[in-house]
Amino acid sequence: MTQPSRIMKRTKEEINELILDFQRTESKSAQIILVEYYSSLVENLAKKYSKGRSFHEDLKQVGMIGLLGAIRRYDPDVGNSFEAFLIPTIIGGIKRFLRDKTWSVHVPRRIKELWPKINTAVDYLTNQNQSSPKVQEIADYLDVSEEEVLETMEMGKSYQALSVDNLMEADSDGSTVTILDRVGSYEEGYKRVDQKLLLQSVLHVLSQREKEVIHCTFIDNKSQKEIGEYLGISQMHVSRLQRGAIQKLRKALERNAYTRLTSD
Repeated sequence: MTQPSRIMKRTKEEINELILDFQRTESKSAQIILVEYYSSLVENLAKKYSKGRSFHEDLKQVGMIGLLGAIRRYDPDVGNSFEAFLIPTIIGGIKRFLRDKTWSVHVPRRIKELWPKINTAVDYLTNQNQSSPKVQEIADYLDVSEEEVLETMEMGKSYQALSVDNLMEADSDGSTVTILDRVGSYEEGYKRVDQKLLLQSVLHVLSQREKEVIHCTFIDNKSQKEIGEYLGISQMHVSRLQRGAIQKLRKALERNAYTRLTSD
């Protein structure tokens, strides 16, 4: 594509003539000239609204679609220049794309529409008052309720979500870690499930009374005295049953581990 700096400057009349030529005859050469001529404008508008984020190329495509649509719909007889018609057309398409396609989570349309208005209001009120505006001031400026402003500001935090693989600086030496490294934690539940399944596989070595004692000890967290009262036996008997049951379970687990090791 021809570099913008090398594109010949054209008058309003020349632009109108190219547009009419395309509208009448679907002239590909006229279309190419117009697209190349306004490609830098599309790029600048996309850059203004993408602000370096990942959807910049998407906004350029939206802008190009808007340009092609504007070429088809523009009426030179209205009197305004093509640029005066083109720029609002492209911006409108970009804003609709940002409203509908770039939120990380689904939010109601009214939130999507109010969010950019709040940002504009904050900028205006900050410049006017030389201080950050209060929620009530934003609500009064936009003629909405404070609840709507608070709801939109809270949901606005979901506009762009970061990947858990996003790198962030960890130390002064420039080393980096991911967000997952910072917020992730070891899930103990998997280990407990494995232990429970392993224990269940060897419970058959215990008598019914030993199973009751083990259940009361490790599931119900009862003391030996409480277990004795519950089962109607002495505390000393409970102690002997506990030791014997644990010893049986340990030996059974060791046999299972040995069997798995030798079978591998």
